[in-house]
Amino acid sequence: MEEWQKDLMGIVETVAEEVERFFQGMNDMVDSFFDLTEELSEQVQNNIAADVEQYLQEISAPFLEMYWELEDVVADADPGFPYSVEATPEQNPACVGCTNYHGQVYGGNLLVCAMHPHGWDDQTCPDWEQE
Repeated sequence: MEEWQKDLMGIVETVAEEVERFFQGMNDMVDSFFDLTEELSEQVQNNIAADVEQYLQEISAPFLEMYWELEDVVADADPGFPYSVEATPEQNPACVGCTNYHGQVYGGNLLVCAMHPHGWDDQTCPDWEQE
């Protein structure tokens, strides 16, 4: 082999080694870049999650306080929803079996019927009608 061929082979081998080192260096840089971005994204995510959680707690605290206060007010208040009371021999005996009997409580007041809102005092009511 002639000298120039040996020199050319040496140059080609050197270039091949340098190209391989270049790409190995690029690969190491890319790996380092990915590691860095992964670490940064984890830190950002943790910081943002902590900030968002703190922000939500700061925002929700007054609402929770209002909710608990409202719950206390609602629990103390009479709901005001009507409920039924059946006519019995002890309470409103004249109304037992009457079709006119209403028997709903509104705001703590019993409405017995339209003709006698507070009920009839005797055992027999003049307006009693069979159901």
